[in-house]
Amino acid sequence: MAIECRPLSFALGAEILGLDLRSPISDSDWEGVHQAFLQYGVLLIRGQSITREQHIGFSRRFGDLDEHESLPLDRNATFPELLMVTNDQKPDGSPSNSRYTGQMWHSDMSFTLAPALGSLLRAVEVPPVGGDTLFANMYVAYDALSERMKQMIEGLNGIHHSERKNSGLSTSWEKENQRLNPPVAQPVVRVHPETGRKALYIGEKVKCFEGMTPEESRPLIDFLIRHATRPHFVYRHNWQPKDLLIWDNRCTAHLALGDYDPRYRRHLERTTVLGTPSGHIAQIEASA
Repeated sequence: MAIECRPLSFALGAEILGLDLRSPISDSDWEGVHQAFLQYGVLLIRGQSITREQHIGFSRRFGDLDEHESLPLDRNATFPELLMVTNDQKPDGSPSNSRYTGQMWHSDMSFTLAPALGSLLRAVEVPPVGGDTLFANMYVAYDALSERMKQMIEGLNGIHHSERKNSGLSTSWEKENQRLNPPVAQPVVRVHPETGRKALYIGEKVKCFEGMTPEESRPLIDFLIRHATRPHFVYRHNWQPKDLLIWDNRCTAHLALGDYDPRYRRHLERTTVLGTPSGHIAQIEASA
């Protein structure tokens, strides 16, 4: 059957209707999903009562999966392909390491040498209100820049860091995180390998441009992030239990909102599809 899609917003995103992932999908249905993925950037499949094994199995249709060695505190002990995004306390009663995950504009795994192609995030339990996720269309953000600005940023590399906002990690784990994930320089303008379109590749994990100091870089970084996340470039997703949300990290950026009552459980599980090698270990200029 042909895949039926319902657009979620003018900016980006579509809901796929009538798909049940409890069984493997046919090659023709997969082709429809893949084409929708490239067209809309963000896909929603609601009401998916799937197991972790089924989540992982469907994710492998997009490519090889990251086992999250760069994020050892957040991956599932039994299924390393799954990253836990949860406010559940750890067994010792201490707060979850991932309770603040994603609360800045970013593209997944941009701080690695093989940044994510795609992500598939499954909602297990969500608060009754709040905790939405916002997505920005980085194709249209790039297209909307002036020609002079496009010329200015062509060839620039942004230096991405893995640090998290309000992480609560101990000093020793912060040092280990820095060892596992040294700063990586990525092109500010990326060409999508499947569509051939140019997209901005910028977010709040970018601290400066390669060859420039943080002070020199900050005004342009701030402008590009504000520009890319204008409301008319953004889709806001209101989570429901059993949602499976799929997005293309090569042409979108996203942000998770922490605007929910922490007494409610927010537990989601993510697979990450490995992308092609990109960028290099950064050379950072000293501040003036």
